[in-house]
Amino acid sequence: MSHAVQTMAYLGAAPWHQIGNQLPPKQSIEVWAEKAGMDWSICEAPVRYMTEQAGVLGSIMSFDEQKVLYRSDTKAPLSVVGDRFRVVQPLQILDFFREISDVSGLSLETAGCLKGGRKFWALARTGKEATLKGSDTVHSYVLLASGCDGSLATTATHTSTRVVCANTLAIALNGATNAIKVPHRTSFDAMAVKKQLGIAVSQWDTFMQNMKLLAERKVKRSEAMQYLLNVVSDTAAPPQTTGLANERALKRMLELFDGHGRGAELAAAKGTAWGLLNSVTEYVDHERRARSPEARLDGAWFGPGAALKQRALDQAMQLIS
Repeated sequence: MSHAVQTMAYLGAAPWHQIGNQLPPKQSIEVWAEKAGMDWSICEAPVRYMTEQAGVLGSIMSFDEQKVLYRSDTKAPLSVVGDRFRVVQPLQILDFFREISDVSGLSLETAGCLKGGRKFWALARTGKEATLKGSDTVHSYVLLASGCDGSLATTATHTSTRVVCANTLAIALNGATNAIKVPHRTSFDAMAVKKQLGIAVSQWDTFMQNMKLLAERKVKRSEAMQYLLNVVSDTAAPPQTTGLANERALKRMLELFDGHGRGAELAAAKGTAWGLLNSVTEYVDHERRARSPEARLDGAWFGPGAALKQRALDQAMQLIS
């Protein structure tokens, strides 16, 4: 089990394999930082090297075009980045929600670090929700994440979570997520990001209208197979050409759709395009092969799993277009 995933705090039921520190409601940002393992800073130091000639050590030199980032608490190295890299601190991610939680009703639900602190996030519930066919409830969240290894821009996005199975899906319209990304070559302006997020709030209603249409759209067995094939392979190639890993994924997604998934027997999901979409999101979030729970979460939110879920949503929208 990865040490990095253990640096997480949460409200309510424990997510991701019962890992982390449970908190009571209405805790301060400082308590969240301590329990989520985010109460440290990213420090900078110049890259230095020692010259050598004929086996004799020479002078210590500095490479000014790059710098080392390391943790203030353990002094552990995090990454080597260019000299123009602008650091976002873990506490800045949590502090982002301090003011807007008071005025907008957002409440932190999870926060933590990945990869020993190379990535960190906070997830807050907005209070918005919708229910499909009377029993399948979906909640709205805001996810803010950043990193210091060059693999993740500071990213704020609206995301949805299906209550019955905790499947997550970035809210997307017109084939693209509404993620707000701030590259590390520029300064992170929290107020500007908050304004952009506020403008995007209205997209939740449109997103859920589309999800309701998916819940009404019945699919035949042949349609389900073709849909999943398109998602897994991103082509219209026959199953035997997609590779063994894709075949396994295709088989398992089909099983989840056919009644073995969490909530698969609910009226909104059984035999519908909504059920098909959730067979993919459940596979990615809970069953996709990964080295650790940490790697699965990282991939599902920021990596190949997130791309797979986006393809699943794109393909699902074609079923109701």
